[in-house]
Amino acid sequence: MEVDLELLRKLCALLKEEGLSELTLEEGGWRITLKREFPIVVGQREAIPQPESAPEGAEEEFHVIRSPLVGTFWRRPNPDSPPFVEVGDRVEEGQPLCIIESMKVMNEIRADRAGVIREILVEDGSPVEYGEPLFKLSPE
Repeated sequence: MEVDLELLRKLCALLKEEGLSELTLEEGGWRITLKREFPIVVGQREAIPQPESAPEGAEEEFHVIRSPLVGTFWRRPNPDSPPFVEVGDRVEEGQPLCIIESMKVMNEIRADRAGVIREILVEDGSPVEYGEPLFKLSPE
């Protein structure tokens, strides 16, 4: 079997450009599956402005955890389980927060630092985009 290197390069580029973790192509009796692993890096500090009437120095700084990929946001590991976290929960670094399903692959998103969940910004089962804010965390 001769491999079409140009097609392979295009598929690799598509995998990377679309942020996919897996791509399968079947054609003419053969199948090729490309998989890539990439670190799931979450979080970015973002100052949330307070109303103008707030006293000086009252601005609270939140750590925003963002989606590292495009997919479907799930708050629980399966339909019969309780959510990973609720507003007000204290979380530790590395603790699972949610799952983002992308291309039938379940990607567990973990906290990149300790803190308290102040807001869950996405509804369970909703589609999310790359970089979309998922949670607001505050230091305890």
